[in-house]
Amino acid sequence: MSVRGAWQGLLGRETKASKTGPLLALQQPGRAVWTPRRFDSFADERYRKNVIAYRAINLVTRAAASVPWRLFRRRRGAMSTLNDHALLNLLKRPNPVMAQSEFVEAVAGFFLIAGNSFVEAVAGESGVRELWPLRPDRVKVIAGATGLPQGYVFSIGGAERRWEADPLTGQSLVLHLKSFNPLDDWYGMSPIEAAAYAIDQRNESDKWNMALLQNGARPSGALVYEPKGAAAANLSDSQFARLKEEIAEQYSGARNAGRPMLLDGGLNWQEMSLSPKDMDFLESRNAASRDVAQAFGVPPQLLGIPGDNTYSNYQEARLALWEDTVVPLLRHLRDEFNGWLVPMFDDDLVLEIDLDEIPALTLRREKIWQRLQAANFLTINEKREAAGFGPVAGGNVVLPARRGRRTKP
Repeated sequence: MSVRGAWQGLLGRETKASKTGPLLALQQPGRAVWTPRRFDSFADERYRKNVIAYRAINLVTRAAASVPWRLFRRRRGAMSTLNDHALLNLLKRPNPVMAQSEFVEAVAGFFLIAGNSFVEAVAGESGVRELWPLRPDRVKVIAGATGLPQGYVFSIGGAERRWEADPLTGQSLVLHLKSFNPLDDWYGMSPIEAAAYAIDQRNESDKWNMALLQNGARPSGALVYEPKGAAAANLSDSQFARLKEEIAEQYSGARNAGRPMLLDGGLNWQEMSLSPKDMDFLESRNAASRDVAQAFGVPPQLLGIPGDNTYSNYQEARLALWEDTVVPLLRHLRDEFNGWLVPMFDDDLVLEIDLDEIPALTLRREKIWQRLQAANFLTINEKREAAGFGPVAGGNVVLPARRGRRTKP
């Protein structure tokens, strides 16, 4: 049964409205709710111009895009694998310009940068035929009077397109994935917000490094004129101009880094800023980088950040990345697709991520299988469920313990 058919069935039922949903009507139902944050600022200042955030986001999204998807049909308590289906074909080629990996990377990338990700389903005569990721800054949520979205508006170049949402379920041809946000009813919270100070510190340290190189690779300071004897109290205009020109030509820029300065009589160099050693520059820079990595759930070792190595080796760090960050993100995407996209094809279908194809989880998976194999008090289906597989017919039985073979003396 299609989602539209399910909606029509719900319209004939008696429903009870939420007691808190109508309070959201104070946000002017029927009008767009503008996000209080600027996606373009996040994408520019904190993704494009910060190498740690850029690498962390790409590491997570590309890992998520590398995992294949599997489709099952649920019949009479058993799950059968489908290798050829219109839904699988749609995921393999969501639209004419994107393959599955690029599509998943875009959806996950928008989610990590903005805390929100929108996917449009393009319906045809035979069902959904295309899926398009939408830039979060171009999509606005239309507030509904019951606490559910009334619809979505996509704006670009002065043109707008609007999608209506079902008043009972909030379902629409646009899927809105959002992270938890304790201060916003309609939009998710980006990890970049939590890492904003650390990202700014890292960006400022990079700017400081560049400015240091452009100004002679030395801290800023001042040439102080201290007249001696009968010398004039101040430099003349011609002397000041000549001194300024010599400094610009001979002592500024990376080309002149480390070049000794020759001072005329009466001139002294006075440093006016702290040295990198006094500021503990490198350690503060690495600390900011570690904070950025932690906000995105990426072990610092995988980003080449020295110090504070929580995991003993690279393999453990990769395992932590998959178990704590990538797999939960994929499960969130899977659950949303199972509730939004899959019913448009068939209510008996179940979409699942294929964790068996992840090399980083191989060792952990083998240990789980060994423990399940030794658990002779579990049924076959209970073991399959614990291993991430669906039940099979006749699997609600406990196999007898296997006895070891007796050998001849």
